Amino acid sequence: MTPTIFADFQNADPQGRVRLNTQGTHQDLQRLGLSLFAGMILRLSDGDLEVDGEVEYSADEQMWVARIDWSALFGPD
Repeated sequence: MTPTIFADFQNADPQGRVRLNTQGTHQDLQRLGLSLFAGMILRLSDGDLEVDGEVEYSADEQMWVARIDWSALFGPD
């Protein structure tokens, strides 16, 4: 089963990856006893929208991010 954590979909980096640095994200990771690693698959949710994401480390911003399929949230462009 893929763990679900909070993500703010409006908090994306220039590459369109969702930053995993919000307080809600950190609280969910702690509650679930999870440590992020590259390639990890998580279900990201803001309470209304949900999508799977693959965790990556952003060397530019020195933080964990998740690559998601935006069309799965909002449909194709």
